[in-house]
Amino acid sequence: MEYHYEHEMKARDYECDAQGVVNNANYLHYFEVSRHEFLEAKRVNFRRLREQGIDMMVARVDVRYKYPLQGGDRFVIRLRLQREGARLVVQHDLHRLPGEQLYTRCVAEIIALKDGRLTDGKIFDAIFAAELA
Repeated sequence: MEYHYEHEMKARDYECDAQGVVNNANYLHYFEVSRHEFLEAKRVNFRRLREQGIDMMVARVDVRYKYPLQGGDRFVIRLRLQREGARLVVQHDLHRLPGEQLYTRCVAEIIALKDGRLTDGKIFDAIFAAELA
């Protein structure tokens, strides 16, 4: 599978629950960090978009947990993008390092608002032209 971006991270001990594994809610943070880092790598500033009245928001998330991460585990999140109507669909594959085993998959549907109104998503075409071509 072709990915458009990847970001390496490390699970921290304080993110773990009483069972000694990363709490499920922390994965959403990991996925959001990877999306924001991707924007920064493309030199797109989230704050500047906001100042222009553009808000990109998660409309839906589906997370499939295959194996749990533990504190200290290193992992990489790889992103793949596609357009579906007005939405940008971002697939996040979280692979534990070393070994590259798929631990978690998340599919997030992102929408764009302009001045508080839902857009047709053309902003995604402008920002992610290379990835959506």
